[in-house]
Amino acid sequence: MLVIEDLQVELAGKLILKHIDMEIQPGETHILFGPNGSGKTSLLMTIMGFPQYKVVAGRIYFKGVDITNMPTHERASMGIGMSFQRPPTLRGLKVRQLIKICAGGREDIDVEGMAKAVNFEDFLDRDVNDGFSGGEIKRSELLQLMAQNPDLLLFDEPESGVDLENMELVGKTIARLLGQDFQVKVKGDKPIRQQKRERRKMGLVITHTGHILDYVTASKGQVLYDGVLSCVENPREILKCIANIGYEECVRCILGNNTRN
Repeated sequence: MLVIEDLQVELAGKLILKHIDMEIQPGETHILFGPNGSGKTSLLMTIMGFPQYKVVAGRIYFKGVDITNMPTHERASMGIGMSFQRPPTLRGLKVRQLIKICAGGREDIDVEGMAKAVNFEDFLDRDVNDGFSGGEIKRSELLQLMAQNPDLLLFDEPESGVDLENMELVGKTIARLLGQDFQVKVKGDKPIRQQKRERRKMGLVITHTGHILDYVTASKGQVLYDGVLSCVENPREILKCIANIGYEECVRCILGNNTRN
């Protein structure tokens, strides 16, 4: 599981995350809402271990191990993976090469098969993200996560830059990565739904639009506002509240209801 205790984080000398407490159990996916500049991406970057995000208080535990000061590559080796909202262009590195790196040197990896699953075969021998559209960048990110196969998946606005035609592909691929997919077999004329295997993958997904909820089953929704994790509620209820009265009033409303309850 992922456990965050009283986390406080500085970026360029400014406190950007304040007293963050969070727990994601195996099989759970949490949705993170919040306005621009509220600290959502900073939280994901801190979990992933980017050094410019300085932890000044609190701890982060993953699989029972304190990873607060662990370097990024070791967290990735432990099973944490991230899809970025705006990943860099890597000229001179082909997508095919990056996929093999993400797979950790496994020889049995089927690069073409995975690329076909996200309609990305024609991009394997191009430089990473060089001239890619928003949707192509997202599919490249998903392909990297498929190769890595992490236990905790962090998604920073997976709908960003994705047109409606590609949203279904992105959403269903994320569901598969989180172990939320199932198959239907046909016996004779009768469809038989296979029993779902126990889900162990964990997810933390940043979204503004909520479109990802059409494809991914979320255990909880949370709002990050001004660096403070303000509430835990049903994600669709939070989305409805934000749409009706805005982030600030939504936080006040939910906090008030939780206090009364």
